[in-house]
Amino acid sequence: MRSQGGGHVDREGRFHAWGQLSVTIVAAYIVLFLVVLAVFRYEAGSAAWWTPWLLTVLILGSLARYLTTHYRIDDSRLHASRLLGGQTILLEEVRRIEYARIRDLSPTGFFGSWGWRGRMWSPIVGRFDAIYTDPVRGLLITAGEHPIYVSPRDVEGFARELSRRVRSYTGRLAADVGDPLGSLNVIEGA
Repeated sequence: MRSQGGGHVDREGRFHAWGQLSVTIVAAYIVLFLVVLAVFRYEAGSAAWWTPWLLTVLILGSLARYLTTHYRIDDSRLHASRLLGGQTILLEEVRRIEYARIRDLSPTGFFGSWGWRGRMWSPIVGRFDAIYTDPVRGLLITAGEHPIYVSPRDVEGFARELSRRVRSYTGRLAADVGDPLGSLNVIEGA
């Protein structure tokens, strides 16, 4: 396994990269979990005895989804995944690779950026999927029916690796931040 671009290539030639993690976000989940444990006490006679258990499952499930955000590029596809969900894009369908910030693309909120599905709408690009951990440093990859926003740990290195593999199918793209000889068009504000 050789390391490159913030990720590594396995024996089958697949490039793996994890999502960018924030210590602050992980700590917030843990504090929220501890608050639930401290505030709610199990009482056998209580009608809502299940409330702390439900909240604990929701908090720990959300933390697990955050921690398992992973990206893999193989010979023909980009897989963006996390616990209980993901998206696959064919490399031959990629039309643009651009730096982006989720806040510039779309309004954020619980049902948008923190929603379970990750489907969002932007006045700039229309509907798009978002499988990310960092709303500030990411890539908008336009391919297939809907673009996808991802946030690998090393955005630049991931863009170079993705671009290299996409160029083997399509040649140079009109907007490709990973191509050392290509256009560096970016979404405004990124």
